[in-house]
Amino acid sequence: MRKTESAPNTASGLRIAMILLGIAVTPVLLSSSSLGNQLSGSQLITVVALGGMILTLLAAITICVGEKARLPTYGIVKYAFGEKGAVAINILMAVSLFGWIAVTANMFGHSVHDLLAQHGLDVPAPLLVALGCCVFVASTAFGFAVLGKIAQVAVPVIALVLVYILYVAMHGHAPVTESLSQMNTGVAVSTVVGTIIVLVATLPDFGSFVHNRKHALIAAVAAFLVAYPLLYWAGAMPSALSGQGSLLGAMAVFGAVLPAAMLLIFACITGNAGNMFQGTLVVSTLLSRFLKWQITLALGVLSAIVGSMDIMAWFIPFLLFLGIATPPVAGIYIADFFLYRRHGYQAEVLTREPHIKLMTFVAWLLGSAVGFMTVKGMMTLTTIPSVDSILVACVCYALFSRMQKH
Repeated sequence: MRKTESAPNTASGLRIAMILLGIAVTPVLLSSSSLGNQLSGSQLITVVALGGMILTLLAAITICVGEKARLPTYGIVKYAFGEKGAVAINILMAVSLFGWIAVTANMFGHSVHDLLAQHGLDVPAPLLVALGCCVFVASTAFGFAVLGKIAQVAVPVIALVLVYILYVAMHGHAPVTESLSQMNTGVAVSTVVGTIIVLVATLPDFGSFVHNRKHALIAAVAAFLVAYPLLYWAGAMPSALSGQGSLLGAMAVFGAVLPAAMLLIFACITGNAGNMFQGTLVVSTLLSRFLKWQITLALGVLSAIVGSMDIMAWFIPFLLFLGIATPPVAGIYIADFFLYRRHGYQAEVLTREPHIKLMTFVAWLLGSAVGFMTVKGMMTLTTIPSVDSILVACVCYALFSRMQKH
């Protein structure tokens, strides 16, 4: 058990928020464009505001759990799933994070390829993917402190380029294509929340590095209530004004492809540095005999290989998989924290409890099943599948664990 005053070798809430935004930029730029051309301006503001409030509430809880435990996500789930049962969850998270690393590497390589092609240079995309992976590994191998410094430099640059892109789009003249369909508000809010829900579910990774509870809340509010809605709105507006379904397509209409490509490249670097950091933490629990820098290097090599393949075709199904399977884990460790761990996480507890807690896996499967059914339209709770899965897993775990104790 530990107290909540500032701990050594920790970071401020604002620095944590910068790192989180650096990770969030890539998925935001991918999903916000497809949302922008299906909503009116007022709808878009409402949707990103609602999504931001939901994410802030969840983020405040999950990051404070990490701050209290001083453990990353994989260490916290041991208490709910059992010491051996948590291995299965860690494998899920490792696969999820590796998928993001590979997809972002693919996006980096093709963005740089398209940018160079405009200037008459034809460099093979797989080579550029490999080059990007070298950058991602170098950004991660030296630990959390370097990750924070990269975010401090890259995030302001990303913000400035995005402001310029937004200015060009707002003041440009182009024939605006009517959107083919109007998206339901509930579905749109679900998209805003689902885009980054996996990061919110794994926030204990960053909460374990924050100064104290106050700074944990500052990080949650600054990142998800203030910056994330603004980022999502700014990413969606060029598509809303042009009717295009991607940022590059939208900025091609306004004659500003270069800054859009540069934005995507910077976003890939900051996003994948964060993904590599989290991926290294998770994989190190599964392969503890390897040093963390060795794991980071291996992730870089594998992501260069997989990222060179045509992986964007299964990107959307992959996102749906993440949005269904990972959030229930957060619902479970949140319930476990409020029921049993508010006074701290004690390692000796793990030796007294079952190594595999089967009823916890039942709660996780039920939460995932409800998330899947709401995605498919078979049922509706909050209209936001990832939130549905969190709530169901949370309630089921609370009920099952209480029943077992009695």
